[in-house]
Amino acid sequence: MGKDLLSYIRNGKTMTRQEKLRLIVELSIPSILAQLSATVMFIIDAAMVGHLGEKATAAIGLVETTTWLMGGLGSAVNMGFSVQVAHFIGANDFESARRVLRQSLVCSTLWSLMLSLTGIAIHSYLPYWLGGSADIAHDASLYFVLIGICGIFFQMEGLAGSMLKCSGNMKIPSALNILMCVMDVVFNYLFIYTFGLGVMGAALGTGAAMFVTAVLMLWFLLWRSDILGIFKLKKPDGEHLEWYVPKSDVVGTAFKIGAPMGLQHVLMGSAQIVSTIIVAPLGTVAIAANSLAITVESLCYMPGYGIAEAATTLVGQGIGAGQRLLTRSLAYMSVGLGIAVMTVMGVLMGVFAPELMSLMSPVENIVAEGAQALRIEAWAEPMFAAAIVCNGVFIGAGDTLKPAIMSLASMWGVRLTLAAWLARDYGLRGVWTAMATELTFRGLIFLARLWKGNWNKRLIQTTKP
Repeated sequence: MGKDLLSYIRNGKTMTRQEKLRLIVELSIPSILAQLSATVMFIIDAAMVGHLGEKATAAIGLVETTTWLMGGLGSAVNMGFSVQVAHFIGANDFESARRVLRQSLVCSTLWSLMLSLTGIAIHSYLPYWLGGSADIAHDASLYFVLIGICGIFFQMEGLAGSMLKCSGNMKIPSALNILMCVMDVVFNYLFIYTFGLGVMGAALGTGAAMFVTAVLMLWFLLWRSDILGIFKLKKPDGEHLEWYVPKSDVVGTAFKIGAPMGLQHVLMGSAQIVSTIIVAPLGTVAIAANSLAITVESLCYMPGYGIAEAATTLVGQGIGAGQRLLTRSLAYMSVGLGIAVMTVMGVLMGVFAPELMSLMSPVENIVAEGAQALRIEAWAEPMFAAAIVCNGVFIGAGDTLKPAIMSLASMWGVRLTLAAWLARDYGLRGVWTAMATELTFRGLIFLARLWKGNWNKRLIQTTKP
């Protein structure tokens, strides 16, 4: 049914309010399930490492924000191309969509290799740059470099998943992400406990699961997709190497979309790293509690990201089809759904915070500090949802510069300023109070832009080259 309703957007058919809501829900559910399964995977991973002791947990927690930064940079490149694909599909220009896909494979591969080399170069210094102590530095640097080496798998899995989702296929990427979570748990158990590799095992298990998922995701994209399957739909004379050579129009548009996102990830990631540096002097328990609480909190916001992915697809195809009013309506309904879902999740997180933290660590002090942080954060979940889904809307529209500036101003001007001030007197509780305040502020300014901004102005000219 979802694909049939998506064709309404491309073909300019009228949709009722009930059909719009059904389309949003049908596209969101697979992504929400995948996001939740990924969160459960991270929780199980963290629990496995947590039972190795607080030092092992702190080692991974220390470099976790930096790995997110590297992943965010890869995601920015992927979205620069996949948003173009969504626009071309919305305009029924499937040939141009496949043209963008071919070039994205080359550009994303080169980018991931550069990121991996950077990670290898800095891994031994990173823990000390982040304020980590010598007793956790070795494990932290080892975990980071192994994740960095596996960067090509993360990049290709993300690219293929984004392309499939922007074409309207949410089920295959979501099912494969759920499978990846299962494999990650199995591989991590083998490497951490059966082979006794500890923190190294956690990185190897995640890398192995990502490798298998990337291969499967690329197969469904390149060989099985009806719209984007370049090897399924290739011409009789076969594929030509020049079709993969990056061209200025495609790369230039990808840069317009991806560069602000990349800059946002750099500065937002840097802000997360600064936040880690603020937490680090509070001690090993605070580092571990902060890391585990962030993992638990993702149970709340992953549904928001699932709805945001659906919004990106709907808005991208709607703008490509020239359906301005329909696009705006779908955007408003997506944001409303995200706020409703994450409000419920925030209430549940606040009520069951101690029980959730006890699943992560047997250390009472870590559980107590983490639960207190989660209950502070629960109040910010509705506006956090607004920020997440609005951002998905803006990405689908190719409107990434102003939202990036807004996010950066909020993070650096509100969260870090408050965190540095409150941490001195209130410790980890002060850091999370600053976080909750900033997320509420960011949600409000994103809602203001959604209602009054010109985010649905077309960026990509969807005409055949």
